[in-house]
Amino acid sequence: MSAPLRVTLTDLENLTLLELREAKTVPQRTRDRAHMILLNAQGWNVPAIAKIFKCHEHTVRATVRRWKNLGLAGLWEASGRGAKCKWQEADLAYLEHCLEVEPRTYNSLQLSEKLAQQRNVQLSPDRLRRLLKKKLAMETHSS
Repeated sequence: MSAPLRVTLTDLENLTLLELREAKTVPQRTRDRAHMILLNAQGWNVPAIAKIFKCHEHTVRATVRRWKNLGLAGLWEASGRGAKCKWQEADLAYLEHCLEVEPRTYNSLQLSEKLAQQRNVQLSPDRLRRLLKKKLAMETHSS
């Protein structure tokens, strides 16, 4: 049987993890990982921490190992996770240009088809409508 994983924190690391755990602008998973490290440093074992967070022991062990190897950077998600954007800002700018220059009006289905034909970007009409509304709200909010 292997030795239990145990983390020893400096005062600065402890303070940083406490602040990170409370930060509302940090993703919840990162805050949970910070809390896992704090609990481990306080003497909690891996099975107990896993029970608190309702996760598998492997998850806690991986978090502790990432902390030991990477430090604070090991608490965040690795880059490249999640689905990639199917569109670029230039695609929305193209549609805005079309709406300003062309004399006709478009509905979201027609805009979606135009985007697929002209720029080879596949977006559903609903998704496109949400993106355009969000962009418009951001522009009016910043003005």
